[in-house]
Amino acid sequence: MKILGIETSCDETSAAVVEAIQTDERSPNPTLKYLSNVVASQTDLHRQFGGVVPEVASRRHVELILPTIRRALDDAKCTLEEIDCIGVINRPGLIGALIVGVAAAKSIAYASGIPLVGVHHLEAHIYANWLTGVEIEFPVVCLVVSGGHSDLFYMSDHGKYEILARTRDDAAGEAFDKCARAMGLGYPGGPIIDKLAKEGNPHYVQFPRAKVDETLDFSFSGLKTAVIRYLDGLSVEPHIPNIAASFQEAIVDVLVDHTFRAAQDKGVKQVLVAGGVAANSRLQSAMKSKGEELGIKVIAPPPVLCTDNAAMAAAAAYFRYEAGDIAGLDLDCHASQPLGSRVS
Repeated sequence: MKILGIETSCDETSAAVVEAIQTDERSPNPTLKYLSNVVASQTDLHRQFGGVVPEVASRRHVELILPTIRRALDDAKCTLEEIDCIGVINRPGLIGALIVGVAAAKSIAYASGIPLVGVHHLEAHIYANWLTGVEIEFPVVCLVVSGGHSDLFYMSDHGKYEILARTRDDAAGEAFDKCARAMGLGYPGGPIIDKLAKEGNPHYVQFPRAKVDETLDFSFSGLKTAVIRYLDGLSVEPHIPNIAASFQEAIVDVLVDHTFRAAQDKGVKQVLVAGGVAANSRLQSAMKSKGEELGIKVIAPPPVLCTDNAAMAAAAAYFRYEAGDIAGLDLDCHASQPLGSRVS
């Protein structure tokens, strides 16, 4: 079975073809592998503004969407006649950007008679883990951490989610971008800070680790403010690698602590990490180190599958399709919708 995935939720125009192959009769799940995963990035376009400009992103998606889909099919060496399902991200995200991808997906589905599946952006990030080749056994705890989200989910089966924690203010990726801007490092901030932090001392500055009452919720707004105030209070040239390392460590400490507290509370044996910030090298190493200490297996996609891409959309769409969750041509887009709610 082959699935065409389409993703345009923010500033990446992406299309991919994923194939599902039943390789082991003892396993209820097939092996998923991507035959192509084309990502047309708009990073250079938005860098001049210091962040994503929604209207600019939408217009660029219009220019890129069809060539990107065409290239994904060509790279996978397949035609539309070989596609069994189209999975498209339709929520949440920038509404104008989402509309471009969904309109393209609906047009192809209508013209070719291919079933259509609407996919939640966060669910897609989680299902990037099914493209790693690692056997995933339910139940699991999932940390989804990106520019707009810092969420913890308990996943008891495919499509079944319980929200354990979410951010109360700035998401981790948002804090990375804002603090990188304060340090004069440019956009996007996450990869730059990750690189600089390798040259710095993570204990140089003791930035705060916020707690939100007795919950596992995240809060990074205070950390962002602490970094800005620290920079403003310096009378000498700041040592950016040390500050970057200290800031990054403050975020990683909280993400790791809350994730494994949730995992122990739920008694799971596996933890999934997903989202753009999951590509952070320090977060991945800290998660795996803590997992080894507690006897909990940590699964995370390679960096190319952490950031927004269509292969993850196709992977999630496969399981939605198998569950009979097929969308009509009236599939709508939603700028904000909780994971676990039905497509409308």
